[in-house]
Amino acid sequence: MPSSSLSVKKSVPAPEVKDTQDDASPERVFRLAADVGQSVRGRTADIRDITSRTRILALNALIESARAGDAGRGFAVVAKEVKDVSAEIADVVGTLELELLSRVDELESIGKLLVNKVRGERFADLALNAVELIDRNLYERTCDVRWWATDSAIVDAAASPDNGAAADYASKRLGVILDAYTVYLDLWIADADGTVIANGRPDQYRTKGLNVSREGWFQQALRTASGDDYVAADIDRNSALNGSLVATYAAAIREGGEQHGRVLGVLGIHFDWEPQADAIVGGVRLGDEERRGTRVMLLDRNHRIIAAADGKGVLIDTQPLTLSQGDRGFYEDEKGRIVAYSKTPGYETYGGMGWFGCLVFTPDAP
Repeated sequence: MPSSSLSVKKSVPAPEVKDTQDDASPERVFRLAADVGQSVRGRTADIRDITSRTRILALNALIESARAGDAGRGFAVVAKEVKDVSAEIADVVGTLELELLSRVDELESIGKLLVNKVRGERFADLALNAVELIDRNLYERTCDVRWWATDSAIVDAAASPDNGAAADYASKRLGVILDAYTVYLDLWIADADGTVIANGRPDQYRTKGLNVSREGWFQQALRTASGDDYVAADIDRNSALNGSLVATYAAAIREGGEQHGRVLGVLGIHFDWEPQADAIVGGVRLGDEERRGTRVMLLDRNHRIIAAADGKGVLIDTQPLTLSQGDRGFYEDEKGRIVAYSKTPGYETYGGMGWFGCLVFTPDAP
């Protein structure tokens, strides 16, 4: 009689899932669904292997009973029953696998949608928080430039651009301001023709005599209607400030510091953008897994990257956004990434510049 043994092939155990009360996250639901699916597939494979071996054993038994003639008829009946039971088990397993796995697949799909929804909503909130933080910071810059434009030393220097003593005193005054407000690289006073007549850090930045008449912030500030108005320029690299990234704010310097006085020149203040913005995008609170796979950015109105936690693509690349959900939302892009965004709502009298906070999450990132 051919040798035929019935053995059980042990499946690889499913990954251990620690059941902790604290881990009630949507990610856990998704992981559990995946683990159940893996377990079902493994166990049904084991049963299929057993029934296959059982059928082979029954077939061998039938062959041997046939050789034994009348003496083996009783054994043949038992062997046939074993074969039939094995077939029934195979049918039951097939039906169970089809029904159970279809539900597990649906559970995994729902779990993924749930995870993406919860994460997307939270990331959209984080994007809003990031852009709100920078706008609150920049709101203060709009107040600074309008206030300092009325300083008597600054007004006197603009009123007498050829007076070296007035310019020197204004430069010292600007230096005092810079010592107290460390978020600025430099402050410039330009006369009505656009020539810089004083700056706050003359030893570091030799900008005196520089003509800025073609700069948009200077031209727009000259045209402002009153001392309540200011100009906010796009983030840019300033060659006169060693190529640093700056956010420039400007206001007209008016005769007597009066709100509707005659325009004498322009005060331009250059916010040190990079360290301030990096602190915001780098400070977004993410879990370890999320931080590995998430890119945090600030985008301008044209979706150009103006700050990124990884420092890549700043002022070079854009991050396309689909804004079908309005000023705040999230979606899964064609690469399977979760893209969450929020447009600035502005802060106080600062309406913002149409910027966006943006987080892009790549699942299973290394």
